[in-house]
Amino acid sequence: MKIAVLSGKGGAGKTMVAVNLAAAAGHAAYIDCDVEEPNGRLFLKPEHLQQTPVCTPLPSFDAEKCTGCRKCVEFCRFHALIYIREKPMIFPEVCHSCGGCMLVCPEHAVTEQQKQIGFLETGSHGTIQVITGELNPGETSGIPIIRQALNSADSGITVIDCPPGSACSVMECVCHADYCLLVAEPTAFGFHNFKMVYELVTLLGKPCGVVINKGNVPYEPLEQFCIANGISILDRIDYDPLVASAAAQGKILCQERPDFGKRFRNILSAIGGGCL
Repeated sequence: MKIAVLSGKGGAGKTMVAVNLAAAAGHAAYIDCDVEEPNGRLFLKPEHLQQTPVCTPLPSFDAEKCTGCRKCVEFCRFHALIYIREKPMIFPEVCHSCGGCMLVCPEHAVTEQQKQIGFLETGSHGTIQVITGELNPGETSGIPIIRQALNSADSGITVIDCPPGSACSVMECVCHADYCLLVAEPTAFGFHNFKMVYELVTLLGKPCGVVINKGNVPYEPLEQFCIANGISILDRIDYDPLVASAAAQGKILCQERPDFGKRFRNILSAIGGGCL
């Protein structure tokens, strides 16, 4: 089973929930797909680390073969190519690496070269396989890294720590998931972003539930929205200075406090039942 853990905004507690779900499962894979700022490894502290570069193909043009027909420029729907000073020019940050320009070139003047955009780091925390994707600074899209990370986990329970928000990188994670666990912050801002993530999950037809984090007092609009839409509230985690302090020190609550171990095992049981 693949469980995607999402939140509409950063700071809602998504990584805390994802890490503790993996720890509660025991034999599991944890994939950090928040490739712009991965921090699950700060909690899991994986050992036996290995790094694998992640590359994406970019077109390269042979000036001697190019006749200036501009078919490659006309084909590119992303406007990543222009023809200037008698030769094609590429904007790498816009290129989607579709390979179309190479296919339509009648002179076979286009080849592909590999550009490294980041890497995968794999390791282990006890019986938990830890996979972390990291995007190089300045790169515009981490989706190739996310795809490779999602295909790297062993079978069994896989916890996917998604990027915050509801952009394309989040959709990539949700598409691979069997169940989506939404982490909501009980505030007006948190509720607004929660609804956007819920809409994405619903459009993709994924079953989901919610964990309300850092809420000592119920936030009625969020509670009523969950009731109206039949969203299961799997747990409510109150704000606790001791819990916040443990998280700030990179401690895994399931391993520090038996009551949290039981809570997260109960969440896993509820998710398993919801996916049957």
